[in-house]
Amino acid sequence: MHKEIFINESMGESRIAIQEDNQLVEVYIEKQDNHRMVGNVYKGKVENVLPGMQAAFVDVGYELNAFLPFSEIGSDEYLIEENEGKRNRNNKNGKYDNIEVDLKKDQEIYVQVIKEPFAGKGPRVTTEVALPGRLLVLVPNASYIGISKKIWDKFERRRLKKIAQKLRTNNIGVIIRTVAEGKSEEHIENDYKQLIDNWNKIEQRANSDNAPVLVYEDLETASSVVRDLLTPDVEKIIIDSKKLFKKTQKYLEDISPSLLDRLELYKLKAPLFESFGIESEIEKLMRPKAWLKSGAYLIIEKTEAMVVVDVNSGRFVGKKMHEDNSLKINLEAAREVARQLRLRDLSGLIVIDFIDMKFEENRKKVYHELRKELRKDRAKVAVAPITEFGLLEMTRQRIRVSLLDSMSEECPACHGSGRIISQETLITRIDHWLRRYKSKHRSLRLELQLHPHNAEYLSGEKKHILRGLMWQNFVHLKIKSNLDVAQDEFLFIRTKDGVNVTEEMNLDKDNPA
Repeated sequence: MHKEIFINESMGESRIAIQEDNQLVEVYIEKQDNHRMVGNVYKGKVENVLPGMQAAFVDVGYELNAFLPFSEIGSDEYLIEENEGKRNRNNKNGKYDNIEVDLKKDQEIYVQVIKEPFAGKGPRVTTEVALPGRLLVLVPNASYIGISKKIWDKFERRRLKKIAQKLRTNNIGVIIRTVAEGKSEEHIENDYKQLIDNWNKIEQRANSDNAPVLVYEDLETASSVVRDLLTPDVEKIIIDSKKLFKKTQKYLEDISPSLLDRLELYKLKAPLFESFGIESEIEKLMRPKAWLKSGAYLIIEKTEAMVVVDVNSGRFVGKKMHEDNSLKINLEAAREVARQLRLRDLSGLIVIDFIDMKFEENRKKVYHELRKELRKDRAKVAVAPITEFGLLEMTRQRIRVSLLDSMSEECPACHGSGRIISQETLITRIDHWLRRYKSKHRSLRLELQLHPHNAEYLSGEKKHILRGLMWQNFVHLKIKSNLDVAQDEFLFIRTKDGVNVTEEMNLDKDNPA
């Protein structure tokens, strides 16, 4: 697989794009004044313990308290009460549906952020602190050695385990990452020593400062991508920032000198993402429609409760039977859905409406194709088989906010609905407002301020409606264009004193006597 990483730094944000076989598969965006929290370690103070919710809230110095589910403190035995009779297993994975914890208000504990704050919710945290390095992950207060499942060779696994056993001290767990495969003992030892130094600095700061306090800040997005994703299968990493290039160069000299020749500083005047066709691809991700090569397309809608993906045949004209055509489109759609979920960083409950197929065998083919493509995704996923209605339900782990939320804000006109009221409905609302107003006031002259588009509409082709409004309510209306008025709003100004009376009547409507 041909894999490349592109990193662009601008005045407003840092952007990272990952391509596989010249196809964009992942995009990360970090605003310059809004650094990510995932990976940060805090010495926090417990604010509330709610056994009914099986969770606690921890003050970490953020505007909203962090959310700590009891299931995220399962490995910290000193925080779990040793009362086995009160632990009720509810599934085969050994999860508990009623965990008794030894947490008290104002208690100080270490927590690490595992999910960014989003939509009025604070960050989600865990007490299972893990410090990632290039080759290893250090897990303080643990006693195990883990090895990446992607390292298949049993002799290599044995060698790496022996190295970890030699390095590891009491109460320090170690996870060996995939990139450690084939690395010398010296390189692994250097990475371990650096992680131990980081942990010692965390403890020193925690001992000297009162909670809540940030005791360890993870790398910014660009550096963390280099640390986590610059594997031997990456052929190039192209950076357009000299500062970040030198920083990455120094990092690789210490950790993986063999990868230095893959690092490249972009020097052309044309923007990096435009030169490689990435900018236009990112712009497409803001649209709900995603076209497939066959002429079919996906409609991707993100709602508060779930993400909905609809598969449509579009311009596809098949030459086979309907069932065969449906299978062909659905297989292509399954591959593209997996890619779009990674690209847009969509998470939570996801429902995919595939084109109906009669045969169970074909539904299984599409299901397995989707699962195969999702193996490329670093986020955890769970997928259910396609139902007889052609629906597939799945979940995808949320770590950061979606690309749409990172790159856009709610529209002040439509407030996120994507639609505004029609001109006819606006006229109806004006009519109702006038009736309420005239039932309480005797003013004979009013100025109606509208967006220029609506002002032209009402005073032009709908002039007869304007006359009808005046006759019906016995009032003279003067239409005025105002760019500050939204397309789905209107303002009424009393002519004799210039007072805005619009809000007055709206309040009367919302609070009837």
